[in-house]
Amino acid sequence: MSDLQEFKCPSCGGQINFDAQSGKLKCPYCGTELDVDSMKQYQQDLSETIDEEISWTSKPSQQWGDEANSLKSYVCKSCGGEIITDESTAATKCPYCGSPVVLNSKFSGNLKPDYVIPFKLDKKTAKEKYLEHLKGKPLVPKTFKTENHLDEIKGVYVPFWLYDAEIEATCNFRGTKVSSWSDRDYNYTKTDYYSIYRSGEMAFDNVPVDGSSKIDAILMESIEPFDMSAAVDFQTAFLSGYLADKYDIDEIQSQEKADIRIKNSSAAQLESTIFGYSSLVRESGNVRLNNGYVKYCLLPVWLLNTTYRGKKYTFAMNGQTGRFVGDLPVDNAEYWKRFAIVFAIVTIIVAVLSYIIGR
Repeated sequence: MSDLQEFKCPSCGGQINFDAQSGKLKCPYCGTELDVDSMKQYQQDLSETIDEEISWTSKPSQQWGDEANSLKSYVCKSCGGEIITDESTAATKCPYCGSPVVLNSKFSGNLKPDYVIPFKLDKKTAKEKYLEHLKGKPLVPKTFKTENHLDEIKGVYVPFWLYDAEIEATCNFRGTKVSSWSDRDYNYTKTDYYSIYRSGEMAFDNVPVDGSSKIDAILMESIEPFDMSAAVDFQTAFLSGYLADKYDIDEIQSQEKADIRIKNSSAAQLESTIFGYSSLVRESGNVRLNNGYVKYCLLPVWLLNTTYRGKKYTFAMNGQTGRFVGDLPVDNAEYWKRFAIVFAIVTIIVAVLSYIIGR
């Protein structure tokens, strides 16, 4: 039994057929016509934009040496967070959930970081940024601002995997151009469809992916970017006075996020070269990776925990740039009060306009 191949219209996606009278392929749905050679080239371009799995090469693993003897680790019994710190720290609180813990075990296991970005901003700055974060937000309960207190402010080196890659990217887009006109009887709208192909070579450096499952990934992405030019070779001295999270998501598990970020970024870059269309939709795309490389780095983050009416709120600040993020509670009574005021004002305006138009 032979395989049957269907040809799809590059404009509307419907099945396109060969029209014997014109000698061309013609779409019965949108009327698009293509000669056979053009369809062959389109099919070839389309076959080159099928998603492929990206393959990465890890940086040669570095193991902990004698410096591991000067480190301690603990696992929080409340949330499971595993933290590394210097041997001078005897007791602390978990930066993720605020539970008190005692450090009593030597550190061992897992890879040694390749790089670290040292803290540039201190605890005082983190608290100031937190207070600024509360300002200008009328829907935050007043009692939150007056009654809440910071349970803990901790400087934590968060594990990140950094992905470098040289890529070849190809994308197919469907574009439209809409034109309108009218005569004495009717208004007309015409939509033309276009198949657009783009390809290019790009390089990505230090695409970050959080290697810890204890910290909310959205929270970590929200405090990006970090200035990677400030990264230096890792030394345990940078841990003095801070905590360091021990990664529990390895570079293999993190690859999917890196792939998505690189694919989306490359597609956006190719799309930015297309102009003059009313709309643009990406139909398919492919990324071929060359010289993919993975590194392990610790990035500085201030974590702030606070409690309000029995609920924990966690905030994060980029320890290098000062970017501060975190969710705040909403005063529902104040929200509905403001909604009622706005609704009343809009109702009055509509009534006045109706009266003026009706006169």
